[in-house]
Amino acid sequence: MSLPGTARPLDGVRVLELGTTIAGPFCGRLLADFGAEVVKVEPPEGDPIRGAGKVYHGKSLYAASILRGKRLIAADLRKPEAQALIRRLVAKFDIVIENFRPGGLEKWGLGYADLARLNSGLVMVRISGYGQTGPYSARPGYGIVCEAVGGLRYIIGDPDRPPARANIGLTDYITGLYAAFGAIMALRHRERTGQGQYVDAALYECAFSFMEQHVPAYDKLGFVAERMGAGMADSYVNNMFATRDGVYVHVQGSQSNSFRRLCTGMGRPELADDPRFAARRARNEHGPEIDAIVAAWVAQHDYAALERAFTPHGVTFTRVYSMADIFADPHFAARGMLQKVMDGKLGEVTVAAPVPRLSATPGHIERAGGEIGDDTRAVLEDYLGLPSTEIDALMACGAIACA
Repeated sequence: MSLPGTARPLDGVRVLELGTTIAGPFCGRLLADFGAEVVKVEPPEGDPIRGAGKVYHGKSLYAASILRGKRLIAADLRKPEAQALIRRLVAKFDIVIENFRPGGLEKWGLGYADLARLNSGLVMVRISGYGQTGPYSARPGYGIVCEAVGGLRYIIGDPDRPPARANIGLTDYITGLYAAFGAIMALRHRERTGQGQYVDAALYECAFSFMEQHVPAYDKLGFVAERMGAGMADSYVNNMFATRDGVYVHVQGSQSNSFRRLCTGMGRPELADDPRFAARRARNEHGPEIDAIVAAWVAQHDYAALERAFTPHGVTFTRVYSMADIFADPHFAARGMLQKVMDGKLGEVTVAAPVPRLSATPGHIERAGGEIGDDTRAVLEDYLGLPSTEIDALMACGAIACA
């Protein structure tokens, strides 16, 4: 965990975040964690993320985390005065993040071509459902819908049930991560050339990229990957099993050495030399058989006994953690993954620490996500030098809002 004042890799980088809900704000959150000065613009009624998740003392706990480390201003981008304000701010920033439907910002004169004329080195991160071009580009795109288009949702769930979903905005997070990666690559290019560019991050494409192993398999073999529950195609043993006392345990023994350790841990070392299971391809051909053997063994033992049997032999396994397990786990504590930050309404609140860990320039959370318009007045004074009279006039016409 880094301390205030410690150098961070994105110190000096300024980000103007126009994105809403998850993908755009998560991209901005990642950059803020590592030192970028992120100014988030949200509508006067607040980003929709403020209505998501659980609430404590009238405040969204989700917003406290995903809006962390950002200066927050409120502006109604439908108003010409607010649009003009954004155009004035853009000259002061390195990156703009947006996730409007393609063409949405253009109709306000805030598209990439418009803003690049004001700041030729601007990097604009454009997050959308289906990308800035193509026949689907104008469609509304949400993470879970684009996850379905990208093929990812088709393979999640049990084989005898409809496709399932993770209980998080999985594709939004994947896309936010790619978007942040794209922004950093574009900044690196600007360092060499002085030239800005836009990053086109499509939700469906980011989900599809995780289907990597299944793309050539369909091309060459016509193989369509299906749902496998907790298992994984062509990877045995690599599945979840239930112990006698009802604990779900995931066991990974798909590599030759890890499979041999598993067999030894179960007291069945001869299985490692059985022709059906000795080689990985043989195990794939007889996958249900070896899974059934492991399932039967696990079902005969309580979890504590399983730990005693597996741990000395270096078997790769774990019980499946709940959030309560995570909060009680000594490794999470030792690594500082549960970080406490202060918030005006919530008091001390725990959030996930920045990752990945950099040895010389680690991430740091400056503060929890604040209230709508907390920093509107200060940002307009600091960046544009606006006098109070002009700020008051913008408030009076509804272009901006201050806390």
